[in-house]
Amino acid sequence: MVRGATPRAGKKGSPLSLKGRALALLAQREHSAAELRRKLLRHARALQAVPDDSAGSDDDAPPDTAAHVEAVLHWLGANGYLSEERFVESRVHARAGRYGNLRIRQELAQHGLRLSGPAAQALKDTELDRATEVWRRKFGVAPVDAGERARQARFLAQRGFSPEVISRLLRGGRNS
Repeated sequence: MVRGATPRAGKKGSPLSLKGRALALLAQREHSAAELRRKLLRHARALQAVPDDSAGSDDDAPPDTAAHVEAVLHWLGANGYLSEERFVESRVHARAGRYGNLRIRQELAQHGLRLSGPAAQALKDTELDRATEVWRRKFGVAPVDAGERARQARFLAQRGFSPEVISRLLRGGRNS
């Protein structure tokens, strides 16, 4: 059982309530509201499938599951447990060392989020340096022919670096 999470109805080994499950998930890492909603809905459906003799109170699996999940999400946000800004900051921090702006933006868009203006500018300002570091770790030597250049460019593009940055990097415009 996750530390800090309280079991439902005080029984050992019983499933967590929706709020307990949400807090346990947020204790592991930041989540977006959309991601947490999806996980909590799955958990709520599983709670409803538990037989009545071990189900505990009806508060854990109400008939209107979606409304209950939304209420939990609202409570988490109001009490500072769920923050879209912290999620974006956490995701950018975790991904910036390995991926380019396009990949980071695409991943945030999957969660229904966007970078703020200052965060987007900061990423843009460091993209060439980040691409250079990723390139150095993977290749370390300049491409000797067109085939190798294309292979390195594809690798960087798959990591989400912009075509302009890739072109500059492979032309020798990196800061050594």
